[in-house]
Amino acid sequence: MSNCIVVVQFPLNKRTQEDAIVSGTSTAPIYRNLADKGLIRKDYLNGDSGTGGVYLWENREAAEAWFTPERVQMLTEKFGAPPSLTWYDTHVSVDNLKEEIRVNGTPQTVSQAAE
Repeated sequence: MSNCIVVVQFPLNKRTQEDAIVSGTSTAPIYRNLADKGLIRKDYLNGDSGTGGVYLWENREAAEAWFTPERVQMLTEKFGAPPSLTWYDTHVSVDNLKEEIRVNGTPQTVSQAAE
């Protein structure tokens, strides 16, 4: 089964680096505690076209269990604007920190990945 990436974007002004760090570190424990619910990684976004996050989930079902209509409504109320959610299946990942290639979430040898 493939991993799932969800890109969440809010049409908000770019924050200062300091504000972005304060905001991210204040909510990071929430996402740290989602490992057992299938969240592999979250990256916080801060740019000229808005703010948001990139979430890597074990599978689409785990992502859908988190991004319920109720959660989207809560995020809309919190940020004063509805988020845009873009969903992607990701079948192949390269992780240079772990020095591995993963296919559908499973580590591969270099020869397996080339097949």
